[in-house]
Amino acid sequence: MTKRIIDINCDVGEGVGNEQELFPMISSCNIACGGHAGSKETIRHCLELAKQFNVKVGAHPSYPDKENFGRISVIMSNDDLIKSIESQMQLFESTREHVDIKLHHIKPHGALYNDIAKNETLAGTFLKGIQAFKRDTVLYVPFGSAIHKLAIKNGFTVLAEAFADRNYNNDLSLVSRNESNALITKGEEVLTHLLLMYNEKVVKTITGDIIDMDANTFCIHGDTPSALQILTYITVHLPEHNLQLKS
Repeated sequence: MTKRIIDINCDVGEGVGNEQELFPMISSCNIACGGHAGSKETIRHCLELAKQFNVKVGAHPSYPDKENFGRISVIMSNDDLIKSIESQMQLFESTREHVDIKLHHIKPHGALYNDIAKNETLAGTFLKGIQAFKRDTVLYVPFGSAIHKLAIKNGFTVLAEAFADRNYNNDLSLVSRNESNALITKGEEVLTHLLLMYNEKVVKTITGDIIDMDANTFCIHGDTPSALQILTYITVHLPEHNLQLKS
C-alpha cells in the first residue's frame, strides 16, 4: 500500500535551542528572522540543519517586538510594517544565500498571523511586504482566513495550515494562550487531533463541535515545552496510519 504524505512544520530559531533534536522529525521549518526572535547566527544554524535533514525552509516574520515574543498586536503604520517585514526577509535572505538552500515558504508569526487572519486591510499590507517573493514562494496561512482568501485572489501560492498542538474555537481562531486549554501537550492527544484534521478535513473545537477545516500543513510549535516528546510520539505512530513525512 502506498504511503500517504503529510507535512509537519515547526517554528524554530526562537531561542529554545532544541532544533538539533526536532529537525529529524519534521518536513518543514519556519525560522524566526529577527522580528520576535532570531539573529543571523540562529538563522544560519537552522538553515544548516534544514539542509542536513532535507527539511523545507520557511521564513517566519512577525511584528518587530522581541520583548513580547511577537504575541501582542502592535499598532504601526502600513509603511512601517512593510519596512519591518522587508527588513526581516532581507536578513533571512542574506543568510540563506550563504547556506545555498531554497526558500520554500513564508509563514507569519504570532499576533501578526492572527491579526491578518481576520483583518483584510492588514493582510493586504503584509502581502505588500512579501511581494518580492510572490512568484517562487508558498505562503502558510490559516484555513479560510482573510489572508488565505486575499493571497489567492492576488496570485500567491497558498497552503492552508492547522495547528496540531493547539485547541480551536468555533470560529476557527486559536484558543488564547491565556486560557489553560490553549495547548495540547500530550503526544497521544496531538496525534488524535492531527489525524481528525488530516483524514476527515474537520477539527473538533473546545465546545465539541465539528467544523470543516481543509489544511495542507500541520504545525507543532518548537517552543511548546513538550515539543520533542510530541514529535517523537507522532514519528513513531504515523506509520501505523499509513502516513509518512513529506520530503
